Parts: sequence; C-alpha cells; structure tokens
Amino acid sequence: MGSVKSVKIGGLEFGGGAPVRVEGMLKTPLEDLGGCIAELDMLRAAGCELVRAAFPKEELRENLRLLIERSNLPVMADIHFNYKYALTALDCGCGSIRINPGNMGGRGGLMEVLSAAKFLSAVIRIGSNGGSLSAKQLEASGGDRSLALVAAVEEQLIPLMDAGFDDVIISAKSSSVPETVRANSLLAQRYPFPLHVGITEAGPGVDGAIKSAVGLGVLLNQGIGDTMRVSLTGESVMEIDTAYAIQRALGLRQRGVELISCPCCGRKRIDVPELVRKVKSLLPNDLPDGTTVAVMGCEVNGPKEAAAADLGIAGTANGFVVFKKGKTVATGEKQDLERILARVLEGA
Repeated sequence: MGSVKSVKIGGLEFGGGAPVRVEGMLKTPLEDLGGCIAELDMLRAAGCELVRAAFPKEELRENLRLLIERSNLPVMADIHFNYKYALTALDCGCGSIRINPGNMGGRGGLMEVLSAAKFLSAVIRIGSNGGSLSAKQLEASGGDRSLALVAAVEEQLIPLMDAGFDDVIISAKSSSVPETVRANSLLAQRYPFPLHVGITEAGPGVDGAIKSAVGLGVLLNQGIGDTMRVSLTGESVMEIDTAYAIQRALGLRQRGVELISCPCCGRKRIDVPELVRKVKSLLPNDLPDGTTVAVMGCEVNGPKEAAAADLGIAGTANGFVVFKKGKTVATGEKQDLERILARVLEGA
C-alpha cells in the first residue's frame, strides 16, 4: 500500500508502508491564536495526525511560532505567493511546509527553500491545485488538466530531485474527481514519493462527503495515497470523521465504533432511526476501535445478516432481541428497550 519512499514529520512516518495518515487544516485564521489552539485540540481529539495552517504574511510569525510550540501535532505551514514565507515558517520551527507550484515564482526562491529545508531536516510538500494552474501549464499540456496538474508538480519536484533533495510529499488536487484520480495515478506511476490525496473544494455536507469518498476511495483502493485530507465546507472535525469513515469502509484503518444499520422497509418491527439515535447515545466511550454495532429493523436483517457484529439489536414481532456475534444475549418488549440495552452495553 502506498509509496516506496517514506518521510518523517515530527517523528510521524508518511509513506513506505505506514498507515494512510489523516490530516486536517485549521479553518481559524492565524491572527486568532487562541481559536487556532482550541481548534487544533479538537482536531487531535478526533484523530487528526498532522495539521496544516495557512501562513499568509510575515506579521504572523510569532503566532505561528507559538502555535508550533503549543501543538501536540506536527504542523505544516501552507505557503502561497511568496517563498520568503516558507523560509520564515521553517525558521519558526515548522517540520514541514506546503508550497503551490502555481503561484510560487521562479527557481531562485525554490532553491533557497530547499537549502533551508535540507539544513533543518524539514519536509517539503509540493501541492499543485486545479485552481492555480497557469495558462502556460495548460497550454503545454494541450488543455489536459490532469497532465497540467502533474506538470505543475514536476516544475518544482524535478529541480529538488536534481539537487539531491528527496524529503518530499507530492500532491495534485482538483474539485473534479476524474481529474484528480488521473493526475494522482500518473504521479504514483512516475515517482516513489509519498502522495497526499484529496478532492479540493468538495463542498458541504453529504454532497462533499460523497464526492470525497468517491475520489479518495478509488485512489486508496488502488494503493495510491499515503496521507489524506477531506476538504469540506463546514466544521474541521467533520473532515477527520469522514476521512476515517472512508478508510474504515475500505478496511484500511479502524477508529472508533462502526455502526451499521438497515435502510428500513415494510418488514421493520421497530423505529430504526430512533433506535440508532438511542444506541449512539448509550455507547460507552471506551469501546475498542473497530467494534461493530448493528441496528436492524427485523429478524430478517437481524442476527442472521448481522451475525458478524460485536453487538447488535433487531426488532421482533414482540419487541426486540439483542445479540453478540449472532448469539442472543437479551430480549424484551419495546418499553424495556433502553433499560435492557443500557445493561448489555455496560457489559460490552
């Protein structure tokens, strides 16, 4: 799975067979240092493993330094338009920086960044973006946006490789799933470096989550991708939860409880959506990662179809049945559901 080459940021390994890392990005401006720290703590509690912070101006140098000092996660500075911001971020103690080849200027600045990163043993992520492709890149690629994304990465990657610098992560993102999938497939074929994958500007809510799941699912299922960010319009913690849900669905990583439930039909014996809400509210916080809990509407979808669940509940003609690995451990009438379920969960 993933790249041959690996890099380390803050002691955390990316690529080379390491788990697909889950990243987040601070949505709070760096001007609000207290807000950034609060958001960072929420991201860490949700399972974020690396946090990216936009660093748009030199005046925020001290805030960036304090954020890095306070953070218990590796911090990657997100740099646009001026290579000097990258130098400042590295000087502040950032173990990694992200630079966008679509707006970083010429080779001279890149070489300065390379020298600083090499001296400080920092990682450079080269991240091309569909919204930053230049007319020159598009023209040279014959209007093929996937090829243009790859070419944009190579504009900065090849000079780094020529200089003997290989502590890099590469990425190519677009709001188009087909463009992103093809660009990353090409990069994975050409280079051994860790790949950061994501669908940029995926959108809000269900639509954004589905778009991300489709694009990232295709890539990760082919072994393409070493670190990921789900980009949603909304709370940053939701991005982390969605990323783990995608990995859980692919069998890559398990975090938290996997709750499976039937879609409901005319056979249902119980209010499944209401039961799902009750079960979620009763689940202990210390259940092992990967625990599977099933909520089923009837005996057809109950202990038989959900026999592999660590814990399950299904509606019956007379009430409900609670089961573990397909074996009944409790039954009851609907009015006793919450009491019996709470008792079983206490011993889960």
